[in-house]
Amino acid sequence: MGYWGYFVVGRGERPLAELDALAGARGMTLRTSAPGGWQLWEYPSGDGGIGSMNDLAGQTGAPALFGYVMDSACVVVEAAAPESGAWTTCLARAVMAGHLGAGPDGGPDGGEQDGVQREGLRLEDYFLEPRDAADRAVEWAAEAGHTVSAEALVEILTAEPGPGPGPVAENLFFHLLDRLGVVPL
Repeated sequence: MGYWGYFVVGRGERPLAELDALAGARGMTLRTSAPGGWQLWEYPSGDGGIGSMNDLAGQTGAPALFGYVMDSACVVVEAAAPESGAWTTCLARAVMAGHLGAGPDGGPDGGEQDGVQREGLRLEDYFLEPRDAADRAVEWAAEAGHTVSAEALVEILTAEPGPGPGPVAENLFFHLLDRLGVVPL
């Protein structure tokens, strides 16, 4: 079984774990601090309910980002910034599609089951497509004071973890943070 939990990224003078926006995540652990006041916190939990991204961005006056890792297989990425707003995407899209019951191409995993035609929501009903997410991430990074390449972000947003004991979804998330310029590898 892999890791289930949150990574919280934000910039602030105070520890993020002390802010009201993250009151639902008592027991967070600081993983690292980075130049410019950036902080990366971890909150292992499969229960959800960590707090509000928009509230965190509003309280710190800076962009913030959550990564919810699901069984080390895929990651829900939620981001918000005071000016550019909020957006949501995912890493390891094929695995996420499986978690949501979508087909391998991100569309409904239709077909007949027990005599009933199955239809479902598409991955894009939940998450921005990689190109759109990359464009929003460029705006997010700009608000954080960084210039980043949309193409480099699309590469991460379309990557899949390798099979077996190789790369896990957390690594994709840390690569995303590096490409956004907030927490270098």
